[in-house]
Amino acid sequence: MSHFGGCVRVIAKRQQSEMKPLALPLPLRPISIFPNPSNPLFFYQPKPPPQTRVFRVLCSSLQSKPVKVEDAASSSKPEYKPGFLDHLFLNLFRNKLVQEVGWDSEKPGYDGLIEVANQLMMKGRTNSDTREATVRILVSLFPPFLLELHRILITPIGGGKVAAMMVARVTALTCQWLMGTCTVNSVDLPDGTSCTSGVFVDKCKYLEESKCVGICINTCKLPTQNFFKDYMGIPLLMEPNFSDYSCQFKFGILPPLAEDDIALKEPCLEICPNATQRREVTRSMDVPQCPKA
Repeated sequence: MSHFGGCVRVIAKRQQSEMKPLALPLPLRPISIFPNPSNPLFFYQPKPPPQTRVFRVLCSSLQSKPVKVEDAASSSKPEYKPGFLDHLFLNLFRNKLVQEVGWDSEKPGYDGLIEVANQLMMKGRTNSDTREATVRILVSLFPPFLLELHRILITPIGGGKVAAMMVARVTALTCQWLMGTCTVNSVDLPDGTSCTSGVFVDKCKYLEESKCVGICINTCKLPTQNFFKDYMGIPLLMEPNFSDYSCQFKFGILPPLAEDDIALKEPCLEICPNATQRREVTRSMDVPQCPKA
């Protein structure tokens, strides 16, 4: 009997342990099985765990400001840094310009040069006057008889190709203080051959600083073309790009007639100070062409 009673007690303990309520690890919330929320029939469903917020960390550089695509592209190009000889060339050219204009700017360096060039534009009663004055300045930069000797002795060699290539290299070496970074490149000549007599200016500083199509045309492009052709016997075509401020020199190629030159038909730049003043005076008029072009 004692053995039987022990078995009964063991069975009873097992039943009691099986009847204990299960511990629910999650809180319960009532969910109705009918669309009417007042219905008393419901059952319990575990409450879903709270959603975990996911934070994404984006890796970036240490720059505090975003870099624009055009800024990154422009920063990849090497910027020309003037040296000692460049300062000499700048001062020499500015002094000749001041002598022609009869006025000098109070600003030093390149900024003052641009102001004197703008004064040269204002001084000329016509565009022809401005171009002729610029040619006189270019001629005065060379020692007497040097241009004539070059025209007689150097220009005829190789049908003019040797002189064109030489001038292209001298221009790239000595004029970067005025135009900025430039390189010698190859151009196609009218006879069907090619020659390394070109100079490509990445971004012309003279045009960028003056912000004026008229100054580019009348104090650079046209007088420079006339100077090389008339005084050195070397044809030259200059093709400025008023969108990105680049410029292509083509020594050995004659420029087109004025009516066929697309650069002379270029409208004013939006940032041109002369064009801005003109628009203020003629607000009721649509004047697309630069007043000095």
